[in-house]
Amino acid sequence: MSAVSHQERVHQRVLDNLTTAVMVLDLELVIRYINPACEMLLAMSARKAHGKSLRHLIMGPDDLFPRLEACLRDGHPFTERELHLTLFGQREYIVDCTVTALIEPAQPRGLLLELVRIDRQLRINREETLIAQHNAARAIIRGLAHEVKNPLGGLRGAAQLLERELPDEQLTEYTRIIIEEADRLQNLLDRMLGPNTLPKRVDTNIHHVLERVRQLAAVEAPPGVQLVRDYDPSIPNLEADADQLIQAVLNLVRNALQAVGEHGSITLRTRAQRQITIGHERHRLVLVVEIVDNGPGIPPEIQERIFYPMVTGRADGTGLGLSIAQSLINRHGGLIECSSQPGETVFRILLPLGEHK
Repeated sequence: MSAVSHQERVHQRVLDNLTTAVMVLDLELVIRYINPACEMLLAMSARKAHGKSLRHLIMGPDDLFPRLEACLRDGHPFTERELHLTLFGQREYIVDCTVTALIEPAQPRGLLLELVRIDRQLRINREETLIAQHNAARAIIRGLAHEVKNPLGGLRGAAQLLERELPDEQLTEYTRIIIEEADRLQNLLDRMLGPNTLPKRVDTNIHHVLERVRQLAAVEAPPGVQLVRDYDPSIPNLEADADQLIQAVLNLVRNALQAVGEHGSITLRTRAQRQITIGHERHRLVLVVEIVDNGPGIPPEIQERIFYPMVTGRADGTGLGLSIAQSLINRHGGLIECSSQPGETVFRILLPLGEHK
């Protein structure tokens, strides 16, 4: 075997084992080579991809293809961070993209594209931040509740004692107001803290949970609101507290009902996904429950804080429903995510099915 042939085999082995997706394009931005990592990204074999125009496989920012053409002309490489691409089949990815012009003597000019997927890492970072923020908020509330409950109990007790000493029944009306307001504040603190019992885990069918929520929501929903089911019947049961799951999902569905108003659509969807990370834990199988509504969306200024207690986009809202739902799902080792834009808001519940890896 010649030295050149050996070197080519080494280069091929390196390209075949890279986790970075590598693509070579010609002057017309037609694919001439992709490595196995790029095959996985495109969900297309190298043989099928060869000869196809990149314009027919990838959609990106408006300036993506003009920049590729400019790189071909002037030879200046560039790197684009957190580039949003829609690939063949309408799959969306976030990648870091490095583009290098291939300019060699006696060789046709072309482009080398290196694509590194970062959407999964961004999602993990977002989840870790969400969990940390939620835990920090709950720690602050627990401390605040402890500081408020003690004097609140003292006020209520003093009002009760005073009520017994007052000779005029008309005066006791004031002490009753004090006692009732103290009880109201106590109830508010308890609601802010959320459920204080651990989940009673039993074998639970998630679709029984969702059907119970759907029945409750159907009673509250205006005639012009549709409740759509999109279930995967193959999803196995999970060990969970059905009552707590019903409460968590019902809070999300009630939010969706308020969002769509008199007319709209709410979809309850279930899917299973493999090898998903929730926070720091990687799980072989994860249940995904989505509550999707076609309302006006969540105001951008509060989207990052919607799981905080007392944060709401409605004038008559308490801002406790989402915080309580997040707490209930967290107790099951899961997480609630949210994405929202006008016309589509998705609350996504992630729950482990079985042991984490």
